Amino acid sequence: MKRINWWIDQKYIKHKINPQFEKIGKGPLILGVRYLHINGKGISVGDFATFISAPDSHIHLTTWNADKHQGKIEIGDFCLFSPGVRISAATHIEIGNSCMFANSAYISDSDWHGIYDRALPVGKSEKVILEDNVWIGDGSIVSKGVTVGKNSIVGARSVVTKDVPENVIVAGNPATIIKELDETEKMISRADMFSSPEELDALYLKIDRISLKENSFFGWVKSKFLPGKKN
Repeated sequence: MKRINWWIDQKYIKHKINPQFEKIGKGPLILGVRYLHINGKGISVGDFATFISAPDSHIHLTTWNADKHQGKIEIGDFCLFSPGVRISAATHIEIGNSCMFANSAYISDSDWHGIYDRALPVGKSEKVILEDNVWIGDGSIVSKGVTVGKNSIVGARSVVTKDVPENVIVAGNPATIIKELDETEKMISRADMFSSPEELDALYLKIDRISLKENSFFGWVKSKFLPGKKN
């Protein structure tokens, strides 16, 4: 049943999701395909992106394309987007390779309303750049005009209002540096993990067979109609 559902999802991705992107690279993995929302023009994503959305935590990639604003979101290769992630651009958001976004992270290049003219759409807007291998923590916000340097981590529930250098961890509101990363340590990124897509597919299939070996078709049907601890 899982393989049949997977096949149906691939058809949905091909005909419903992929056309909404300006460009989408090879090998995307999209879990919860009906809860990924692509709104606006100029949204592109590189190879081997992973989107994990859920009924109660949709993912939104949104650009504002009106008046003088032509928003753009450019995402590199091997990036991970967890449930509830929102990325909104009226100018330009540039995301490097192997970046990771934890649950409910929010990236925005704009205020979305004027400070004094509250009816003014968008308000102030400045480009946001996330360099390669950046990790944005659970519920964190990256604001307009910010650059987050290579390998850096934004701690959970942080609000980033100023540039973050490479190889540091920041946290707090407003976020400040709390730790410098050891640059002599080997950094293993998602690019390394996805260096062999065939091996990764085989690993996922093996995990499925181990985790679902006690399942049965009738057990799955029962779980739908009589859910309980054992189903």
